[in-house]
Amino acid sequence: MATLQSMDIRSLRTEMGIKQMDLAKKAQVSPSDLSKCERGLVPPDMRLITVVSKILSVNPDTILKAHKMMLDNPISGEGYVTKKTSEFFTIKRIKTPNKEAIPILDLFCGTGGFSNGFEQTEKFQVVSGLDMMPDRIHTFSRNHPAAKAYCHDITRFSIDKFNDDVIPQVIIGGPPCQGFSSIRPFRSVNENDPRNNLFTNFAFAVKKLRPEWFVLENVVGLATHQKGKTVTKLQTMFEEMGYTVSWSILNAVHFGLPQRRERFIMVGNIDGHNFEFPMPTHHFNGKSMAKSNISYTNVVQRLKPAVTVMDAIGDLPNVDAGGSVSRYNSPLTPYQKSMRRDGIDLKMHSATAHTQRMLKIIAHSGSNRHSIPKEMISSGFSSSYSRLEPDEPSVTITVNFGFPGSNKCIHPYQNRALTPREAARLQGFHDMYEFVGTRSEICKQIGNAVPPILGRVIGEALFRQMRV
Repeated sequence: MATLQSMDIRSLRTEMGIKQMDLAKKAQVSPSDLSKCERGLVPPDMRLITVVSKILSVNPDTILKAHKMMLDNPISGEGYVTKKTSEFFTIKRIKTPNKEAIPILDLFCGTGGFSNGFEQTEKFQVVSGLDMMPDRIHTFSRNHPAAKAYCHDITRFSIDKFNDDVIPQVIIGGPPCQGFSSIRPFRSVNENDPRNNLFTNFAFAVKKLRPEWFVLENVVGLATHQKGKTVTKLQTMFEEMGYTVSWSILNAVHFGLPQRRERFIMVGNIDGHNFEFPMPTHHFNGKSMAKSNISYTNVVQRLKPAVTVMDAIGDLPNVDAGGSVSRYNSPLTPYQKSMRRDGIDLKMHSATAHTQRMLKIIAHSGSNRHSIPKEMISSGFSSSYSRLEPDEPSVTITVNFGFPGSNKCIHPYQNRALTPREAARLQGFHDMYEFVGTRSEICKQIGNAVPPILGRVIGEALFRQMRV
């Protein structure tokens, strides 16, 4: 049976694959008012509850109770216009940085998945991280005890503060992709220009701190945006500072992640070195969202097969929708063993409490939404309401992996969506990585993260070239 935590308007709408704009139109309310209600910032009025409950086929009293609970714990906004200066804070490091390790600054650090990968090499250590989302910063700080963690808006943050601390030798980061269409030539902007976007702020940090290397990661769409003109502007921006710049598209599935997840990676060096991107260790013959500028065809024959969904999560016990399990089964594969570390108690293996209607839909689910009888669903992408293939890497995990109507996220064999633990496994987070926040926040943290595996392989390649 569904719990109140999954019976709020947003959860119900997302599970059914209904867009916020469409629901607002049907309910005859403004998208802005519906958004505030869904985030728990304001209580829904009874007219809205009555209309929405009919659209979503749920008892109005249930929705009302769920939203009364949300008022005590609203969902924070994601944008750079939702935070006030008074809400910013700093978490001090609890561990002294290792002087033998190469110091890293992680901008737009999120949960710290990318920088955790660098630390897995045992050659780098993150000494500072910055992000404006409080739940992300708390998770980042929990897993990076030697880092000072800043919850702050980079557009209103003095980069000079990092000079008062351990000066980074490497700066890494993934500026949010919104607005990269407005990137302008760096020579025509200044640090306080209100037209700056977040890529420009990342560039100003590099210009001020002058690290030996920087690594910028982003969505693959950046590579083809404006027919490549945007990447050229970015590259020129750093070259004007004296950096030699290289970029490529890396798919984490080629490096042992059980997920097809591609990222744009740009690397710069102050001493004139072109970065040599790592060669793959695993082979998967799948489609790419963007063409890479490096070729793997000559090494395919000696690569390991890609890690599959069940290679990654097959040791996790069965759990019913709405249920939770805290004990492991025995690990079966090398990947499962590497993810378990020394953990005894299984955490975050709790499944979404689907409605009875959704459970009936899931019972029919297959490789795509066409497995569902047409009379049971009225909308959705072809990948909605569908199961992950057990013997292939998963599709890209999104923040809505708990809601079958939004993406391909139903367990290969069990009648439910992925649990946060399963999604974290598919993202390459080991089971001892601690996520801080509400369930909704943690799901966003996992879905938005850069897989640690990508950080590790880039870190390994970077260290080899730093020591040449």
